[in-house]
Amino acid sequence: MSPGRILLSVAILCIAAAGVRAQSAPSTATVRGRVEVIGSGGKGDAKARRSAIPGTVVWLTPMPGTGGDAPIAPPASNPQTPQQNPRLVQKNKSFEPHILVVPAGSMVEFPNHDPFFHNVFSLFEGKRFDLGLYEAGTSRVVRFDRPGISYIFCNIHPEMSAVVITLTTPLYAISSRDGELSLPSVPYGRYQLHIWSEGMGPENVQPQTREITIGENATSLGVIRVPGTNGQRMAHKNKYGRDYDEPASNESGYNQQR
Repeated sequence: MSPGRILLSVAILCIAAAGVRAQSAPSTATVRGRVEVIGSGGKGDAKARRSAIPGTVVWLTPMPGTGGDAPIAPPASNPQTPQQNPRLVQKNKSFEPHILVVPAGSMVEFPNHDPFFHNVFSLFEGKRFDLGLYEAGTSRVVRFDRPGISYIFCNIHPEMSAVVITLTTPLYAISSRDGELSLPSVPYGRYQLHIWSEGMGPENVQPQTREITIGENATSLGVIRVPGTNGQRMAHKNKYGRDYDEPASNESGYNQQR
C-alpha cells in the first residue's frame, strides 16, 4: 500500500473513532434559573427582595420516549468516606436544615440536640409518622420510602417546621439565599419541571409542573416566580388536628419539657 493510501486510511479511522466517541458521550448542560417572589419585579431595595425569597426546590423528571429518559447516574460519592444517613437536627427549637432533599428509600435521622423533649411528626402526603416524645441526646430514624413532600413539625413547639422532599431523580437544585438555581450535568432531552416553594404552604402539597426541553441552546429555566412567606412561620395544627396550647412558662416543669 502506498504511503498516500496509508495516510488516508489512518485519517478515516480517526474520523470514525471520533464519531463513535461523540455518539457514546451524551451531551449535557448546566441548567440555571432564578427565583423571584410574585410581585417583586419592580424597583426597590435589592437586598430586601433577596432576603424575602422563600426556600425553593426544582427537579427534573424525564419525559418518556425522549433523550432525557435514559438512566441518569447519581452523583459519585467518596469511597473513603462512609455514607451517612441524612439528618434533620433539632437544635435551638428549630430543624437544621430547614429544607432537606433525599432519594426515595433514604433513612433520615432526627437527633435531638436540645436540652428538652421533642415530638416530631408529619401527617402529610410524603410520609406520615409520629416519633413520640423523646429526650435530649437521643435520636429517631424514619425511612422515606416513596416520593413526595413531607411537612415536618414538633407537637410541643409550634414554631418548629421543616420540609423533606423525597425524589426519584438526582436532577434537582435548592435555591441559594439570592434565589439562584443550578443543576449540573443535565442530559439533553425533554423533562417535566417540578417546582416547590415554601410560600405554597402545606395546603398545596402538589408542586407546580411544566414541560421543558434541555438542549445546546436551551439551558435556562428563566425566572421562576413563587409566592412569598412575609416572614411568617408555616401555619399548622398539632398532631391531633387542634390548635397548640399557649406555653405555660410559669410552670415549674416548663423548661424541662419545652
